[in-house]
Amino acid sequence: MVLAQDYKQEIIKEFGSNEKDSGNTDVQVALLTKRISHLTEHVKSNPKDNHTRYGLLKLVGQRRSLLDYLIKNDIARYRTLIKKLNIRK
Repeated sequence: MVLAQDYKQEIIKEFGSNEKDSGNTDVQVALLTKRISHLTEHVKSNPKDNHTRYGLLKLVGQRRSLLDYLIKNDIARYRTLIKKLNIRK
């Protein structure tokens, strides 16, 4: 799924420092989380769609890498981000 441009801008404004801060790690994780949640619902309703499942696993790995980067560099920012996105328990 390609996120709508206006929805992307909302996420960038919420998680970035300004409306053009799309490279921020928090923004990237938030965008990936939205795409992952959408693809998860698609895979649940289409269990034989292995191509989408493969893409979903790549996105999860990419998000995991970004979260690992955050853990190493700023643990407080990591904790607030996962709480805000409701990723972990």
